[in-house]
Amino acid sequence: MLSSQRSAALEQYRARANFYDFELALLEPMRVQAIASLDLRPGETVLDIGCGTGLSFEALHAGVGARGRIVGVEQCPEMLEQARQRVARHGWKNLSLLCAPAESAKLSAKADAALFHFTHDILRQPEAIANVLRHLKPGARVVASGLKWVEPWGWPLNFFVLAAALHSMTTLEGLAQPWDRIAAQLNGLKLQATLGGGGYIASGVARGQKPALKSQAA
Repeated sequence: MLSSQRSAALEQYRARANFYDFELALLEPMRVQAIASLDLRPGETVLDIGCGTGLSFEALHAGVGARGRIVGVEQCPEMLEQARQRVARHGWKNLSLLCAPAESAKLSAKADAALFHFTHDILRQPEAIANVLRHLKPGARVVASGLKWVEPWGWPLNFFVLAAALHSMTTLEGLAQPWDRIAAQLNGLKLQATLGGGGYIASGVARGQKPALKSQAA
């Protein structure tokens, strides 16, 4: 992201940090659905890119368990402080936080999965995508979710999408298909429409050996 865009993003999220959780409360079912699409397993490592205040941590922890690991990456110090407080309240010992832009975050281990939830600006940055994918195992599951423009016939919903986008993004570029840049680096892309078409969940696997499928009886 250009420095001016990063500054704008930081200002947006600094201003929202104290009431961010309340703002996103109505969209929590979409978060739950996105995390379910990661198909997490006990003992795995998952990256939460643009983790914000840590709203995804509880569901991610439920997926990887106490033997797993969660790495949250967030460039806004005020948002990350909220995340730290959340971690302390829950007493999670297997969760580490990095205060850094996604494109330069120093990720130390290869992960089994990565979540990009409501991170439009990050998903428009090839450098950020490349840095995260470099730190995934072949066949790691990747899920991106957020807002998108609806089809022309659903134009009234675009007023909601526009208002939310102006509140949380520094660019509207790519809002028709926000997943396209990361999808180009994945195998087995699957798309789900949410929020009446104003939202999406895109999932796929990092290129390389495909992961073993979870047993249907599990």
